[in-house]
Amino acid sequence: MGVRVPMGKIKQIFKNLSLRKSIAVYITFFALAALGLSIATSGICRIAVDHIQDSYEVSKKQYYLTDEHGQQLGGGVGIIQERVDYSPRDEMLLKVFDKLPLFAVPIYSALSVLLAAMLFYRNKLKQPLALLTEASEKISDNDLDFTLQYTNDDEMGRLCLSFETMRAALSRNYSEMWRQMEERKRLNAAFAHDLRTPLTVLKGYGEMLQCSGDAGTRETAAVMSGHIKRLERYAESMSQLVRIEDAAPQYRDLKTADLLEVLENTAEVVCSRHRLRLDFDKQIVKERLCVDEEMISQVFDNLLANACRYAKEVVKISAEISTEISPECTKDGLLLCVRDDGEGFSGESLKNALNPYYTEEKHSEHFGLGLYICKILAEHHNGWLQIKNENIGASVTVFFENHVL
Repeated sequence: MGVRVPMGKIKQIFKNLSLRKSIAVYITFFALAALGLSIATSGICRIAVDHIQDSYEVSKKQYYLTDEHGQQLGGGVGIIQERVDYSPRDEMLLKVFDKLPLFAVPIYSALSVLLAAMLFYRNKLKQPLALLTEASEKISDNDLDFTLQYTNDDEMGRLCLSFETMRAALSRNYSEMWRQMEERKRLNAAFAHDLRTPLTVLKGYGEMLQCSGDAGTRETAAVMSGHIKRLERYAESMSQLVRIEDAAPQYRDLKTADLLEVLENTAEVVCSRHRLRLDFDKQIVKERLCVDEEMISQVFDNLLANACRYAKEVVKISAEISTEISPECTKDGLLLCVRDDGEGFSGESLKNALNPYYTEEKHSEHFGLGLYICKILAEHHNGWLQIKNENIGASVTVFFENHVL
């Protein structure tokens, strides 16, 4: 007795075939099918031709051999069948059936290749490609809470396994990074909180020493007091940074004109205080926006203050409703651009200005948090911030998404 192989096992063996062997199997199978169909078509056409020919009566002529005197020799040596003329319809059919086998071979060959490719894609590529596409979209959306499962033991199965390994590694790294970020926030908050008490004590002793009768002691106490104030500002900036990183937008439906008017009035006051000319260009193409007014104002104030610090004569501000188009979605929102006519960003600043605590100004009251805070707030508002140098001066552009309630 022969050994019977279960159909499920055969299917599993075929599912685990490599892509190269699978496409070879598909092409071989359909090539044989095309050959069989070509032979069958030729046979059918031959039968059809014979059927048409047999439907017509034939006239027979028999030829005999004769001697020199014209006498018949034997019973004849040959028979030739002659058919009557075919009807136009049958004559056309005979021509079709005669040519059809010639055209059937390339047609069946092309169909066999097409069907082999379609079945190969459906059975070997469609599912893993769909899984990989869905997984990549989830990863791009920072969603790592899923599992990529594909059981075939072929090249696509191994690719899916590698992708799943990468996803698991990203998930672990992301969790570890998140844990470290939360730990850093807690440490910064604790450090800023615990620093206040010794600073308060040192500040008190400094004030006492400034009342000393010794001039040298008073001078030393004054220097010490300046550094203590700087440390206080640093501790406060750390506390502010922790609060901002945890901030969430509070969206409100506002009139666009009213929001831009508030920003323009603020810019006029600040620029006049620094004796700078203001060029405020606003384009209102949407009557209402759903945004966090406080968050936008905080970012705008920071950018305006930076521009006034470095501008020589003029600060240019443009405000417009912009539409951001990406592969994921289309969103509109408020686009603000603040320009100055100063010296612009240095090469080092263009690389690092958006990092926390980066500043090229030594012994300054500023701790290099302004642009970083603006960037964080813009990202919390589903937007972005970009810095660059212009032909004259520098510009900072920030986008705030219009929230849909």
